[in-house]
Amino acid sequence: MRLVNRGFAPVKTFWLALLPSPHHMREMLIETELTPNPATIKFLPGRAVMENGTRDFAAPEEAEASPLAEALFGLGDVTGVFFGREFISVTAAPGSEWSSLKPDVLAILLDHFSANMPLFKPAAAGFAVPSADADYPLDDPEDADIVIQIKELIETRIRPAVANDGGDIVYRGFQKGIVFLQMQGACAGCPSSSATLKNGIEQLLKHYVPEVIEVRAA
Repeated sequence: MRLVNRGFAPVKTFWLALLPSPHHMREMLIETELTPNPATIKFLPGRAVMENGTRDFAAPEEAEASPLAEALFGLGDVTGVFFGREFISVTAAPGSEWSSLKPDVLAILLDHFSANMPLFKPAAAGFAVPSADADYPLDDPEDADIVIQIKELIETRIRPAVANDGGDIVYRGFQKGIVFLQMQGACAGCPSSSATLKNGIEQLLKHYVPEVIEVRAA
């Protein structure tokens, strides 16, 4: 396998892998994008990553369910891995240089996708991908209609925008006018995440759902 950098802009970079096959060399293109979090880069393999939902790995011990996540954490300079619908976000450890880490990450991703390896270990290992739409104990049954409105706005207006930045926002509950959200992927630890919650998401939810008075990170 040989990597060829086909960068066209400072924000987006295209990496071409030349993969040997029995009769000829075939190509696989992986696109990389910078995110608002300088420690995180978004990798797009040009195919679906997660069929349903998303999956966040915030520590190496959480990656046991996924051979790909394990391999990425195994590099030693990775502190976070996030699987989105069509992308993977990787967060580098403080002090790490992406210039040296990126080729190693790309090699792992290319090996994984070119071999069509499973993203997760068999369900027999006792693992299930959590649903982003799961209900949480903070919800009051009397607020069911309000919660439906909040979830719809998150799903249709907020999550697509956040996914463009290599992350996700997951609903965690609504109580006494306060919406609890969890930042994942590139959004977790991003210097601008607090401003995003207060100046962006909170204002949007308060505009469309008058019962919302505040948004907090879960």
